[in-house]
Amino acid sequence: TMKALVGVKRVIDYTVKIRVKGDKSGVEKASTKFSMNPFCEIAVEEAVRMKEKGLISHITSISIGDKSSSETIKSSLALGADEAIHILTNDPLDTGLSSLTVMNVLKHFVQKNDYKVVILGKQSIDSDFNHTAQMLSGALSWPVVTFASEVKAENNKFTITKEIDTGLQKLSVQPPFIMSCDLRLNTPRYTTLKNITAAKKKPVQTIKLEEVGVEIVNPVKVLSVETPPTKPAGVKVADVDELINKLKNEAKLI
Repeated sequence: TMKALVGVKRVIDYTVKIRVKGDKSGVEKASTKFSMNPFCEIAVEEAVRMKEKGLISHITSISIGDKSSSETIKSSLALGADEAIHILTNDPLDTGLSSLTVMNVLKHFVQKNDYKVVILGKQSIDSDFNHTAQMLSGALSWPVVTFASEVKAENNKFTITKEIDTGLQKLSVQPPFIMSCDLRLNTPRYTTLKNITAAKKKPVQTIKLEEVGVEIVNPVKVLSVETPPTKPAGVKVADVDELINKLKNEAKLI
């Protein structure tokens, strides 16, 4: 009967075209659609599948953010988490809250509530740091498997396939451990009206970040955020000779 802690984060929806603020301090968020970070959604789905297989007994989702993050928490409960913890802060999550602080919060609750498995998305699509699972592993001295694309278990031993540059790597790990989820691990289920209604009755503990009692640090300062340069339009060539001429004399590639 192991308990699992799953991190979820509220981010700008992946379908939204991002606009940078005029002062380059960040991105425009007013009147912007937000949703759960896609990799966090995969993490919740995998935790639910593990519970359905009897590998874990209880799922707690945890999210750090302002009052709006309650929507993300509700989504995690509707997907199948049993309860949730909302760490309330007004810091902007993409520029004002460091991975180190997030790790400190997760470490606090892992030690307080005796979770044996921590499941996270491999990264959030706003800051793209890919830090937290690895940092938490170091802080807890727990094994971590990153970029998981398949999970199998037998006799309390987990065989996790992870994606690496040269292909796939299979790793064996036993609880307690940390796992970060990659895109191909699963396809999250659609939430039903019944589950959305049931989620409203599930317990949510709300605590201000300052009251958690962990060190709040931000060693990285965002100096500016800029829009990527636009790519020049492509050019059609009439024949191979013209192509070679352009590659040689204009692009200087040959």
